[in-house]
Amino acid sequence: MNFDLSADQRMMCETFARFLNEQSSMLRVRAAADNGGFDKAMWQGLAELGAFSLRVPEDLGGLGLGVMDAIVLMEEAGRTLASGPVAETLAASRILAVLAAESQAELLERVVMGEAVISLALRDVAEQATQWVSGGAVANAVIARKAGKIVLINLPESEQRGEASLASTPIAELRLDGEDAIVLADNAEGLAVFAQGLEEWKLFTAAALSGLSREAVRLASEYACEREAFGQPIGAYQAISHPLADLIVEIDGGKFLVWKAIHDIKHGADDAAAQVSMAFYWNADTAARAVTQSLHTFGGYGLATEYDIHLYNLRAKAWPLVAGDPNLFLEEAGRRLFNGETAALPEVGELTIDFDLGDDARAMAQELDDLFNKILTPELRAKAHYSFDGYDAGVNKILAENRFLFPAWPKEYGGRDAEPYVVSALSRVWEKHGWTSHPVGTSMLVGTMIRKCGNDEMKEEILTRIVNGDAVCSLGYSEPGCGSDVFAAKTKATQLDDGSWRIDGAKMWTSGANIADYVLLLTRTNTDVAKHKGLTMFVVPLKTDGIEIHPVYTFQDERTNATFYDNVRIPDKYRLGPVDGGVKVMAAALALEHGGGFMKSQRSMYEAAEEFCREIQRDGKPLIENVDAQKRLARARLHTYIGEVLGNRALWTGVNELENKAYGPMTKMFSSEKFQSDSRDLLDLTAPYSLSKRDGYAGELNLAYRHAHGTTIYGGTSEVHRSMIAERALGLPRTRAK
Repeated sequence: MNFDLSADQRMMCETFARFLNEQSSMLRVRAAADNGGFDKAMWQGLAELGAFSLRVPEDLGGLGLGVMDAIVLMEEAGRTLASGPVAETLAASRILAVLAAESQAELLERVVMGEAVISLALRDVAEQATQWVSGGAVANAVIARKAGKIVLINLPESEQRGEASLASTPIAELRLDGEDAIVLADNAEGLAVFAQGLEEWKLFTAAALSGLSREAVRLASEYACEREAFGQPIGAYQAISHPLADLIVEIDGGKFLVWKAIHDIKHGADDAAAQVSMAFYWNADTAARAVTQSLHTFGGYGLATEYDIHLYNLRAKAWPLVAGDPNLFLEEAGRRLFNGETAALPEVGELTIDFDLGDDARAMAQELDDLFNKILTPELRAKAHYSFDGYDAGVNKILAENRFLFPAWPKEYGGRDAEPYVVSALSRVWEKHGWTSHPVGTSMLVGTMIRKCGNDEMKEEILTRIVNGDAVCSLGYSEPGCGSDVFAAKTKATQLDDGSWRIDGAKMWTSGANIADYVLLLTRTNTDVAKHKGLTMFVVPLKTDGIEIHPVYTFQDERTNATFYDNVRIPDKYRLGPVDGGVKVMAAALALEHGGGFMKSQRSMYEAAEEFCREIQRDGKPLIENVDAQKRLARARLHTYIGEVLGNRALWTGVNELENKAYGPMTKMFSSEKFQSDSRDLLDLTAPYSLSKRDGYAGELNLAYRHAHGTTIYGGTSEVHRSMIAERALGLPRTRAK
């Protein structure tokens, strides 16, 4: 797996960034807007850097670089609001070179040198002769499809074509069906080259919108750190910071969705064409929301033309809307997924990014898959549930014997020394079989803390049992009155004269306590210091006298528990870490918990919905043929893909020990929020059948809807994660609820 650009691409990025910072400064952007929206000097400077020869094949006089290299340029062009049809000319220059390098050699040379501008007509001119063209006001020529031909329309230089527009960009409404059009190709190969160019244009525009969005949110975050209200920076208010946190996650997701589409084109994925459409739709929608929220952050000043944020606001709409309603591209994704619509996809060239988990991961995942197929009887599969309720001690023991409970642990602790990519692949196998990993997850967390902070007696008794599959653990953080504010814990631990401890108090949401052998318990041991300094952790045997476990049933068909501790006596060997040092121990535990995501649940849900829509009849035909259904199913897939690339980014960052800007919380927050919204939407889509809990797709969607409501709460609420993202990814002040 690799999320890093190549050395050459990083150098290219730095070169274009330096150039555009100067030549596409906001002063230059404003000046261009006052003069038709085109900066000729900047344009020629980009050409001198090789921008417009990037995608021209090397044997035809260009640089012959890949789509990913062009994406590097487009992200920077978007960030700096480059004044000119960069995406269109990048795509059109390749089409011109491939189809007419000899007959149009002079025009091609002028385009590559920045002396001429060439653009694209996005619709067949045989069907729509007059249409809006990006850069049409300054273009020397436009390439278009005209029924079964690809044509070049030369535009008179003396003609006044521009007009006032939303963002003062050089768009123009042109009539393109003239008889003097030059035929570049009239065969299937030519049509395919042009179609490939349109797909490239979608990716280029999506990347530019991603760069634009990121810069808008950066400007808003910077302002939120400077502007004060009621005695503190406005960024310290969650009403300001949390929407920006949501947006930076969605912007990151859009950036990597473009990357994923390119990666999957390269590797021939069946849904690669749909991903191109998804990337355009998502980045257009995200950009629109990002610039609106960013401008809102500036308050009234955002409306003033002296502030740059309005420039981002207007271009976020102007760039994609030349193609029409962005929702049409979600519709296109639906057709490509469910109607069998095909698309000619470009040759993307060399690629260093890689989302593959590797051969070792596949091999070990297959081994686990074979084991599950062997041991999961029909009776066991019938009792399977995503929660602790699906736990089976016999299966747990077999998995331990085969070293699959904690594969990342060292071999001396019952593991396989598995790399993180392997562990990720194994987790997908658990989900494939619908077998709960909750008891394993909590036991791994407790076992890891014991390995790091536990005494020898604790390791001998508890860790040995965990490793052997003979014990599972639950977590005792939350209390009835403090929820996510774990530092407010009131459960009291008092050390007695003989060195043992007495524990009194109550914990809430102690899931799995009814089947677990131990609970990782957070207690207060000192009331004379700041609340976060007087905490101590214990691993308490749940069969100890004085512990009561009361069931709490949820509407998700899941049992959790309230646990009560009355004069519970335990020896000091069950203390985990130093007295009053619980915060450090707990921080490591929470670091393990704050991450992950629910992409596997999302994937299972949308797959069930897709199959269900093939069965459900509406208006005399399968629901899957309905355009609205296709769009909604495509959107659920899209959200899952973004969750997966965000999760892979977090995984890769951790493996390579790189700076982590709350990438785990980003993944968990995004995936849980979209799991919840999509479960609600797919329940609606398949109603009234989805109201039933009967076996099959209806029951799966019914349970997914109920399950999703807990995912934004446990493992760290979305609000907690938004605060973490705002602080670490955007540099906003530490947030406090007001």
